Amino acid sequence: MNSTPFAPDAPWRIDLPRLAALAERPARDWTIDIVDETGSTNADLMEQLRASRRDGARAPAPVVRVAYSQTAGRGRRGRAWLAEPGNALLMSVGCVLKRPIEGLSGLSLAIGTAVLDALARLPLSPSARPALKWPNDVLLDDGKLAGILIETAWNAPDATAVVIGIGLNLHGAEQLAAQVDDANRIAASPGQGATPAALARAWPDANLTDTLAALLNALDGALPRFEAEGFRPFRQRWLDAHAWAGREVALIDQGMEVTRGIAAGVDDGGQLLIDAPEGPRAVATGELTLRLAKERP
Repeated sequence: MNSTPFAPDAPWRIDLPRLAALAERPARDWTIDIVDETGSTNADLMEQLRASRRDGARAPAPVVRVAYSQTAGRGRRGRAWLAEPGNALLMSVGCVLKRPIEGLSGLSLAIGTAVLDALARLPLSPSARPALKWPNDVLLDDGKLAGILIETAWNAPDATAVVIGIGLNLHGAEQLAAQVDDANRIAASPGQGATPAALARAWPDANLTDTLAALLNALDGALPRFEAEGFRPFRQRWLDAHAWAGREVALIDQGMEVTRGIAAGVDDGGQLLIDAPEGPRAVATGELTLRLAKERP
């Protein structure tokens, strides 16, 4: 592990010895790179995985990239992901899964359950209500705590190189809400998405070190299980945490409502199941945007 200091005495900096003690196997066997600032941790690892394949290197163990600040952080559909240094965990994990690209269906949902497992390892308030919103958001008390962005660097018939980006808010949710609203005003329709939430709401002493360690440990179990079995073993865990189960939702395409119906869960491939007026509908991950339905005028 290495880190380039940008504020050596900043209390929010990651404590490397503590991280190594808490995330014992990942800290020993994975490459963990912590930097002050970068454009995008996902973009960094995408290039690294592509270069590794061009060089003929064997599939590496998972590699982790963490940045205290990102200048071009992004979420799903190109939306901005903003955070002040120390206020959010900004990380990506690059790895090669021995599955064809079509076998990655449901990966973002499986990673969502891993984030929940990580939160369960942290000393959150008993009243905290973490939940999952299809396909890639983690909620806390109905606010957006974390987002997941998965990209593929390359694929072969029996393997796919993936980069899993996770942005998780620790502090400063109120300021973040205003920033996100401004950044996405042009690209997104009004009212789109959940209001940001921060982990400090449920854990006042939320810190980067313990949160990163918990995520690494959860991913250490989730990634090989998904590689071996796909989304199926994660499905019930996801359903148990489904934030909008049984509620009326709307499917949005470029700001326009396509249809609405009752959220009925997900199938073994991670597709959203909706009981729509025209009949049951299965929606593939990334196809459309999901929102709680509002009453029509």
